[in-house]
Amino acid sequence: MNKDCNILINQEQNVELTTTETTNKQNFSLDFKKSLPWVIFVVFLSVLNETVFNVATPSIATQFGLQPSGASLVITSFMIFFGVGSVIYGKMSDTYRLKPLIIIGLLIYCGGSLFGFLAHENYSLVIAARIIQGAGCSAISALMMVIIARYISPENRGKAFGILGSTVAFSEGIGPAIGGFVSANYHWAFLFLIPLFTLLSIPFFYKVLPDEMPGNGKVDFLGAALLVIGVASLILYITEPRWPFIVIGVALLGWFAVHIRQSEQPFIEPAMFVKRKYIIGVLSGFVLFCTGMGILFMTPLMLSHVHQLSTDVIGWILFPGSMSVIAFGAAGGSLADKRGNPFVLLLGLFLLIISVLTISLLVEKSQWLISAALLPTFIGLSFIKTAVSNSVTQTLEMDEIGVGMGLYGLASFLSEAVGTALVGKALDKRILDFSLLPTVTEPSAYMYSNMFLVFVFFILFGGAVYMSVFRRG
Repeated sequence: MNKDCNILINQEQNVELTTTETTNKQNFSLDFKKSLPWVIFVVFLSVLNETVFNVATPSIATQFGLQPSGASLVITSFMIFFGVGSVIYGKMSDTYRLKPLIIIGLLIYCGGSLFGFLAHENYSLVIAARIIQGAGCSAISALMMVIIARYISPENRGKAFGILGSTVAFSEGIGPAIGGFVSANYHWAFLFLIPLFTLLSIPFFYKVLPDEMPGNGKVDFLGAALLVIGVASLILYITEPRWPFIVIGVALLGWFAVHIRQSEQPFIEPAMFVKRKYIIGVLSGFVLFCTGMGILFMTPLMLSHVHQLSTDVIGWILFPGSMSVIAFGAAGGSLADKRGNPFVLLLGLFLLIISVLTISLLVEKSQWLISAALLPTFIGLSFIKTAVSNSVTQTLEMDEIGVGMGLYGLASFLSEAVGTALVGKALDKRILDFSLLPTVTEPSAYMYSNMFLVFVFFILFGGAVYMSVFRRG
């Protein structure tokens, strides 16, 4: 469950708040037919890069002799810097010129990708490359939304966001199949080369984007650094429990809490933390998205360890479910408009729980049966994200949406990083490696079956947190 269409919607809401003001400042419009294909091209490749590595984790773990928690760092390192970077670039777009920001972001992204390919035999350097990738890729996530809101004419803007949403969904859907195919038939390191195609877009953006005047805002780089290093330290502690990690993490996050109360333009507005309904909505999303990412991270490992499947077959097993989001994503939004967000969330919870319980019971059965059982997982997660995103938005005043949804998006990214790290560590410890369900007789499947049961508990807990304040709506 990566950076998906609902995060795209959140970013659209953020940038549209300043569209009118920006349009008045910038009497400039891009040619819709010439510019949108390049925007779609860059976004497609950036989202693809996020999804292909999830399927490749079994191959990466095998090459480096990693436990699941070690393999999880390939995912979490990218997510942390991607999430924080998206907020930073979004804020920088109001202060600095857009053209150099995009070009610098693309160069960082591709530089990290090339570095990762060349250094693929060294685990530590691969993690460093994923961090650089995340820092660069976050520019695409944030700034492509700004381009549409700022430089696409109002009559074409809605169409552009709609096409971009479909692009994100399609890229997420096709990603597992491509990642599995490349990893199985070539080498997982070739996945690092996919982002290099985005270099083709630099001449276009350099040529067509205007040299607008810089703004007067200020970016809280210190706050961003404290947050990202603090969170990264805590996640490292989950992966490798050494006391310096937790001491550094707690100290930096404490400093961050003090800093944002003293800064004139803080990275996160502290006033948002006193809005009870908003915070509970964000927390419920954190628990549910954390659980969802844990499921999606563990599933390829389970298919590899229990069924001894290659990554290309794993990719095709995930493919129907991931593609189903395209068909059912819009349905969730329509249902929310007609029946309300709580109804959509409960429907999503029901589908997700049924799916997870089915996989828990049949974890050692036919892999294609598991593929069918995964369909409700992807659809349920899509419904849940739609309901939570809409509900959180409704707790905010118009002048709070930019800040509020920025914090919500950041929490969503970080929740997925935490979910991946926690599941990886739980698999390392093998604390659930015992026989429980009578339908599971293969010892290699015990741990995975029981983990799926644990996921049900967290799904119910996250749903209960949500329903405690959003019973109607």
